[in-house]
Amino acid sequence: MQNTSPGPIAQRLERIHRGDDPQLIARLASGWAVLGDRQPEAIEGCCMLLPDPVVSSVNDLDEAARVAFMTDFVRLGDAVLAATGAERINYLILCNQVPELHGHAIPRFAEEDSDRRRLGPFEAYDFAEARPADGAGRDAALIARIRDAIVPSGGSDAS
Repeated sequence: MQNTSPGPIAQRLERIHRGDDPQLIARLASGWAVLGDRQPEAIEGCCMLLPDPVVSSVNDLDEAARVAFMTDFVRLGDAVLAATGAERINYLILCNQVPELHGHAIPRFAEEDSDRRRLGPFEAYDFAEARPADGAGRDAALIARIRDAIVPSGGSDAS
């Protein structure tokens, strides 16, 4: 019997649609920018782009939707760079453990341990043990800085 229950990305979109996601950054053309649920101390500012509607892979999008998703993904990365002072962004679209399209925009900093800097973020850091994001508290200012950087003046926002 096939599992037809919504996966973690679909469940998160349900929370966003209900107005119940404190890590929400902004609504973009292709979906939603959110702060990741876990924030390793050395690379705080890890974000995700969630397409709306949910699909299993970027390959399932038509050409226009692919362009929109990838453009929004880089816009999110630009905003994370501006908000965190990171040196670069690691862009990851994996969809192996969670077979629903989502992109990770992860800041990387010059101050990171040099051995860790050479690794991918999920190899270098234990995300499962990292502190939970706190959009209503500790991370509220970070979310606001990313939102300000991603949403042009007069543009739409998370509301």
